[in-house]
Amino acid sequence: MSDFVPDYSAAAFEDAGNLHLSDASETPMRAGAFDLNDEEKMERISAHFSEIMQILGLDLSDDSLRGTPRRVAKMYVQEIFRGLNPANKPKITTFENKYRYRRLLIERNIPVQSTCEHHFQPIFGIAHVAYIPNGRVIGLSKLNRIVDYYARRPQVQERLTVQIAEELRRVLHTEDVAVYIDARHMCVQARGVEHHGASTITAEYSGKFLNEETKREFLMAIHSRMPD
Repeated sequence: MSDFVPDYSAAAFEDAGNLHLSDASETPMRAGAFDLNDEEKMERISAHFSEIMQILGLDLSDDSLRGTPRRVAKMYVQEIFRGLNPANKPKITTFENKYRYRRLLIERNIPVQSTCEHHFQPIFGIAHVAYIPNGRVIGLSKLNRIVDYYARRPQVQERLTVQIAEELRRVLHTEDVAVYIDARHMCVQARGVEHHGASTITAEYSGKFLNEETKREFLMAIHSRMPD
């Protein structure tokens, strides 16, 4: 019998957040997460954020601060966390691979704007995604939209990387997928150790990208310079 006793203390959860630990590829969502519409969510968030500002000692009667709770609520629901709502998931259409193209297709330098779920601090970076077509191909802009959809929610970078790869495998019906993200976390740069030059790299490879030669071709392509 194991003597392991799980640690459910507040300090343990704080440590897990600081270490960016996560154990699932699904974003943690509670039951009834979509019972409220956007306007109802914004109304409640605005009220709660007003309370937070008052606890901090801010004067909400000031012209500069009066509209802040509503602006924050709108930003949360309709902008930086819009990827939480399945209704905002991009509609993906694939097309027959009439060109019989069988080599790497790479969309690189896709902007990533996300939010650390442990401290609600911004994450900024770039994603490179690739796949090897079989019978179907996807519009290039849809690759960007997939990245943006999963980024626009509280995240850890590891989960974001896996979610993008899983969605590509699902819509393209192929295992031959690669995702590479290089991002800067404000929870590292603006608080804690405050290391401004640090960035985090995560990658997910499957199918033919597990082959070292194919992986090398992908990595060389995403790190190559564009001609002037």
